[in-house]
Amino acid sequence: MTMVPRAMKPGDIILDGRRLETAWWGPAPHQAPTIVLLHEGLGCVTLWRDVPERLAVATRFGVFAYSRFGYGQSDPVTLPRPMSYMHDEALQILPRVLDAAGIERSILIGHSDGGSIAAIYAGAVRDPRMTGLALIAAHFFVEDLNIESIARIKTEYETSDLRSRLARYHADVDNAFRGWNDAWLDPRFRDFDITEYLPNITVPVLALQGADDSYGTELQLEVLARHVTSPLETKLIPGARHSPHLEAKDATLEAITAFVRTNLLPGRT
Repeated sequence: MTMVPRAMKPGDIILDGRRLETAWWGPAPHQAPTIVLLHEGLGCVTLWRDVPERLAVATRFGVFAYSRFGYGQSDPVTLPRPMSYMHDEALQILPRVLDAAGIERSILIGHSDGGSIAAIYAGAVRDPRMTGLALIAAHFFVEDLNIESIARIKTEYETSDLRSRLARYHADVDNAFRGWNDAWLDPRFRDFDITEYLPNITVPVLALQGADDSYGTELQLEVLARHVTSPLETKLIPGARHSPHLEAKDATLEAITAFVRTNLLPGRT
C-alpha cells in the first residue's frame, strides 16, 4: 500500500467574503475517508502540532483542519462573542466548511470547545457523511473548576508571557483570547448546557479526558454516558491534563486511531 503523504498542504476557504485558514494532510476526500479536526478555545491549525500528521500516517486517511474565525490566520470576529457562539459555529459555520472542503465519509474529532461544537453538530444534524465522533476534553455543561481555571488564565494573559507566546500562532491574539475568555467569564455563560443534544447523536462516540484536567472533571464523561444512546467508549487518560493528545500522545492517539479505523473503513457503519 502506498504511504500517506506527510506534508501539510495549507489552504483557505472563503465564506461570505471572509477567510478561514485550512490545512490538509494525506489523501483527498475522493481518495479516502477524512478525519476532521475541530480545535480548542485557544487553538488553531498550527497548535494541533504533529497530531494531524501522525493520524494520517497511522490511519492512511486524510486529515483536514481549519482555524475558526478569530483564530490562527483566519479573519477576526466581532467582539464580544455571543453566548451562543459554539451553537452558531456548529449549526451555521461547520456545515458550510465541510461542504466547501468537499468532505465525504468522515469522523469529527473535537478538542475542548471543538468537542462541544462537534457534539452539538452531531446531535442536531443528520449528516450521512459522518460515521463517528471523537471528543477530547469536551464541555457539556459548566463546572466551577472550569470557570476558576479560565479566570486564572486571564490573569496569566495579563501578567505573564502567555500573550506573546500565543501571538506566535494567532494573527490577532487579543481577538482570539478575549473572544474565548470573555465569553466563558460572562455570568450568562453559566447557563451553557448542551446535554439536550446528546441523546440525538446516532453515530459511535469516543470520549477522552485527561485524569488531571483542570478545565473539567470526570463528571463530564459520566453525564455524557447518561445521555448518549449510540455506542459509546469513554477513557480517562492518566498523566494528562486538558490536552491528552499532546500530554499523553501515544495512549491518546492509539485510542483515536483504533476508533477511527473501526468507524471509517468502507463498509463499516
